[in-house]
Amino acid sequence: MDNLCCFNSVYSQFVGGRSSCSSGKGRGNQCPAKYGFSLVKGKANHPMEDYHVAKFITVHGQELGLFAIYDGHLGDSVPAYLQKHLFPNILKDEEFWSNPRSSIFKAYETTDQAILSHSPDLGRGGSTAVTAILINGQKLWVANVGDSRAVLSKRGQEVQMSVDHEPNTERGSIEDRGGFVSNMPGDVARVNGQLAVSRAFGDKNLKTHLRSDPDIKNADINSDTELLILASDGLWKVMSNQEAVDIARRTKDPQRAAKQLAAEALKRESKDDISIIVVRFKG
Repeated sequence: MDNLCCFNSVYSQFVGGRSSCSSGKGRGNQCPAKYGFSLVKGKANHPMEDYHVAKFITVHGQELGLFAIYDGHLGDSVPAYLQKHLFPNILKDEEFWSNPRSSIFKAYETTDQAILSHSPDLGRGGSTAVTAILINGQKLWVANVGDSRAVLSKRGQEVQMSVDHEPNTERGSIEDRGGFVSNMPGDVARVNGQLAVSRAFGDKNLKTHLRSDPDIKNADINSDTELLILASDGLWKVMSNQEAVDIARRTKDPQRAAKQLAAEALKRESKDDISIIVVRFKG
């Protein structure tokens, strides 16, 4: 419990709100990685529903880079909850240092259960999540639920580190749970005609037909690994992985890279909220 209290104290210093249009940057103390982020409200007639995490913290002498995009729907209460609770739930698990995959998997599940149990307060909305944990600048763990995406650049080539959970690709799972996938002309595929992702946090009214277990991948960060892009679908709907990598590689300043990606998404008439984090692993 002392370790948990210590971690929560460290983590709470960094968790805050977000505005409808914001950017920022930071860097590691023990590793050369640095990050920048840019969040831009979309054209939809509702408040900004994306939240993010981007920071370095030190736990037990180890430096962790914590990065996440939470893309909410039907309100911002669930992504706000994830911003505050998901990383602490991962890192407080006793197995994290020996088995990160297990801790991440369990935390995604228990956090979703907590959201559902708080549904009278959090409402009927939900959220996607893509999270990345950089351990001592050397090992990267990426997990996701939904269609926010993580993409690495290795020698200038894109490597997708997450899985887009779309209703058509997981139709069997949805139908096995008693749901259906609609494919209306002029619209994207939706679970029960409502939700455009097949996995999500929250969404109590649809939860019997949805999954919340994450896909998890890891990678070693070496001299070939240049940068990581995390972004909501406001970017990926209008830009390929390789296009995003090409733009981000043009500048060594990750905050400027994130802003340029957001600007290009707007130029391409993205209508959704656009949230982007760029992590550059070397100068």
